Amino acid sequence: MGSTYTVKIAGTNLAPAFLDTLKKEVDDRLKEVNRQMSHYIADSELSRFNRAPPNQPLKISPEFARVLRFALDLNRRSGGAFDPTLGPVINLWGFGEKTTMRRTPSDDELRAAMKQTGCQHLTLTANNELSKDIAGLTLNLSAIAKGFGVDEMAGVLRRHGLTNLYVSISGDVFADGHNAKGQKWQVGISAPVLEWRPGDPLVTVLALSGQAVSTAGDYQRFFLNTQGRPQGHIFDPRSGRPVQHNLGSVSVVADNCLTTDALDTTLFVLGLEEGLHLIESYTNAAALFTIREADNKFRLNPSSRFTGMTGFKVADGP
Repeated sequence: MGSTYTVKIAGTNLAPAFLDTLKKEVDDRLKEVNRQMSHYIADSELSRFNRAPPNQPLKISPEFARVLRFALDLNRRSGGAFDPTLGPVINLWGFGEKTTMRRTPSDDELRAAMKQTGCQHLTLTANNELSKDIAGLTLNLSAIAKGFGVDEMAGVLRRHGLTNLYVSISGDVFADGHNAKGQKWQVGISAPVLEWRPGDPLVTVLALSGQAVSTAGDYQRFFLNTQGRPQGHIFDPRSGRPVQHNLGSVSVVADNCLTTDALDTTLFVLGLEEGLHLIESYTNAAALFTIREADNKFRLNPSSRFTGMTGFKVADGP
């Protein structure tokens, strides 16, 4: 997945041998998720599908199929704001696996890449056979697979009877039970400051138990175009261009990280008004929209369920 992971277990003393067992099981589980869904590993199921010609079904694992079905449903519910087939566009801008050279492509290049995208060109059968009907169509699950991996890590710990736990991959977090102080786990949400680093401002600190949180924003991975304007790594699948609006970030809380990881990106693409409309249709999820204003200030706009789900507290702005 190209990211480090964190596991914290509170309220119990575990033998070193048991900890070694847990670490191996977590590592093995994440390796299996990568084996199925990584677009960086050449022999993963996803990479084999990406190389496959049109109309040649590939049998995929049940977990891969579950994640992809969620992605396809979200594509439908969001009106195309989430699209797991956006790989050609992501690569074109330099944020994918094929090159690290980030640049603004020409209109012709972008039109050609967009012709190789679209969930309508995918078919996933009840028997988990996956196929495409156009050449060049590829999958990129970077906006959802890490969240699934977090849920799988939590599942490993729970199967061993552990209940006070915190697991994360990059900015995707699931926390359950309580921390070492006997309180809900405290999770900080970064302010959308360009190239944010530890010690930079937070917009709030959430108190979570039995919940996941993920944040999408344009302040960590970006490049400056010829006009000096940041071009972020989150793209609107409907235009093929980086999202350009006054949202700095969107944080989503739900009962699982598969949901939060996919929804934070989707809501960021949609923007405040459309994003609020979509998140209110989810009874198990809520969102916090961080909106940039003048003079490097921001304001926070939570969805209706966010405060009740998180113990929402507003921090001072930068």
